[in-house]
Order: sequence, then structure tokens, then C-alpha cells
Amino acid sequence: MRNLAIARRYAKALLLIAKEDDQTETYRQELQAVTDLFQQQKELDQAVNNPLYDFDARRKVLSDIVEKLRFSATVSSFLMLLFDKRRFGFLESINDNYQRMADEVKGVARASLVAATELPAETIEKIRTTLSNKTGKDIILEVEQDPGLIGGIVTRIGDLVFDGSIRTQLLNMRETLKRGESV
Repeated sequence: MRNLAIARRYAKALLLIAKEDDQTETYRQELQAVTDLFQQQKELDQAVNNPLYDFDARRKVLSDIVEKLRFSATVSSFLMLLFDKRRFGFLESINDNYQRMADEVKGVARASLVAATELPAETIEKIRTTLSNKTGKDIILEVEQDPGLIGGIVTRIGDLVFDGSIRTQLLNMRETLKRGESV
């Protein structure tokens, strides 16, 4: 829980600077790029985050990486600050928080749509438009398939879940029958 608070605090600080600099999207892309790099290159992650290696050597590796990536001065300084404060291990969580906060600033919400079968593009667009109208935000919809739903769809926006799957309806019906209520 404490780690989440730390990550949120650093993400919020970077976002405040980004809004002041009018660089929210630039910082978003740079933070995502460095996070992706460290997720894909586990050896690199070890070279920078493993405390068994010399602190100065690890800092030099990170400094060289940041220099080669040619990030903005703010993001470069931010990454080095994370390392110096021994918070670089929180990079992925900081990035997740920053992405979410930057979406809020931009008026964008991310949602997931899980369907039992492949849905036509026009159906997906209708669902996206409906969600956008309900929330008042632009919706970025991630679509997945799960044959276990039997039929119907499940949509999630943050903590809000719309479950119209046949599996859930059958489970609800079973519970109703167990309680002896009429269907």
C-alpha cells in the first residue's frame, strides 16, 4: 500500500510539472518508452536496480541510457531523481499512475470490453460511443474475447462494471433458485 502511495506521489509531481510546461503528452511518451525498455530488457533492469552492484556504476549506466534516449531535460532529471532517491524500482507503477492521471487531464477514460465471441466493428463503435456519452469522456476501448462468458459482454471502466454475460445471468438465476425465490 505504501509503495502505491509513493508511486502516485511521484507521478503526480511529474504531472504537475508537465501541466506547467504544457508537455503532458511528451512526458507521457517518454515515461512509457523508458518503462517499456526496462520491462523488455531484464538485464538492463538488473544492471540499474540490483543493489549488489556499485551505486555509482548503476547511476552511470542509467545516465548513459537517458542520454542516448534523448529525453526532455525534465524527464531525464526525473529519472535520475528516482534513482538517487532509490525509487527507480517503482518506475512501472509511477508510469501507470502518470498515464492514468494524464488521461484524466485529457478527458479520456480507458475501458475494457470482454465478449464471448468476436464483435463486429460497428457494434464495438456503438458501445464505445454509448460509454462516451454516459461518462462524458472520450473512451479508449480494449476489446478481448472470453468464450467462458457463453454469450453477452462485460464492460469495465475503472471500478464500474457492466456485466451482461449469460454466465453471470445463469449464476444469478442459480442463486435465486437456491434461495427459493421465483425467477
